[in-house]
Amino acid sequence: MADPVPQRVINSVAPIRICDNGGWTDTWFAEHGTIFNIGVYPYAEAQIKVYHRDEVEHRITVHAENYGERYTVQRQAGGWGHHPLLEAAIEYMHLPDDTAFEVVIYSEAPAGASTGTSAAVTVALIGALDLLTPGRMTPYEVALTAQRIEVDLLQQQCGIQDQLCSAFGGINYIEMFRYPHAAVSQLQVPNSVWWELERRLVLIFLGKAHSSSDVHRRVITELEGAGPECRKLEDLRQTAGRSRDAVYSGDFAALGQAMVANTEAQARLHPELVGLDAQTVIELARAHGALGWKVNGAGGDGGSLTLLTGAQSDQKRRLVRAIEEANPLFQNVPLYLSRYGLRVWESV
Repeated sequence: MADPVPQRVINSVAPIRICDNGGWTDTWFAEHGTIFNIGVYPYAEAQIKVYHRDEVEHRITVHAENYGERYTVQRQAGGWGHHPLLEAAIEYMHLPDDTAFEVVIYSEAPAGASTGTSAAVTVALIGALDLLTPGRMTPYEVALTAQRIEVDLLQQQCGIQDQLCSAFGGINYIEMFRYPHAAVSQLQVPNSVWWELERRLVLIFLGKAHSSSDVHRRVITELEGAGPECRKLEDLRQTAGRSRDAVYSGDFAALGQAMVANTEAQARLHPELVGLDAQTVIELARAHGALGWKVNGAGGDGGSLTLLTGAQSDQKRRLVRAIEEANPLFQNVPLYLSRYGLRVWESV
């Protein structure tokens, strides 16, 4: 018997996030914050194949392509199934009961790289599912919905910047005036600055998924007790404005200095937020004339770094070779700056 032909095929993509200067200040315990970040490809992508309910056996099927898993979704009393984030997003969107669909999720970004990949997946999925509901969400509404799912349904610690970067794309300056409400300003720069920044940036995956929940809990406990105006949070906030001003003026040395200042401020939150592997990459970057380095995300064991190299392309290539030779797990992830954030369309 032939497989049923879908009535509709909905596609969506959303970029991941790097170089999040000011991270940690987009949280509930910071109360207010400023964050600079850059949306880049490789992106997360979702595809939804829509069927008549009576044409297929199961109403909801999820194909998590990166994990080689394809399964039917059935809400159980004990909680979520294989991929709670995907299943929670599907439930949250309250889709029509007479519709059946298969969700295909895929990303070329390494899992656990601390580049907001889970946020990008959720933003892409919500954006695609939104076409099956009345009305249309704005990018800001998609981002807030994605963040709310992680916080309210999954009870996770989660800031707001990853979802906003995925929804809007580009180079962003985010002002969170009262958690979780924020204003997003996209930096508009000449192509020469855009292309040069893209050429100089390097994303290095440390070869293992970010895993530092115990360290993060200790940091959050300390920051919660210190209050939103503590010096450690203010040091992080300051790097966002410095980064914005540097990009507007095309001053890559100043941007690199802001990245370094942010990484040093992360280490002051807890030394283990800049792990031994990250320190190895930083030392190689410094030796090869890089202008800056930023431990992506909250930091900790594993994950990734964003590097900002100097003007010479051959120097950048030598740095990448030296990093990959230093440890067979270290991996250069090719990237491109995202002109767009969330994109949703139907196949013809």
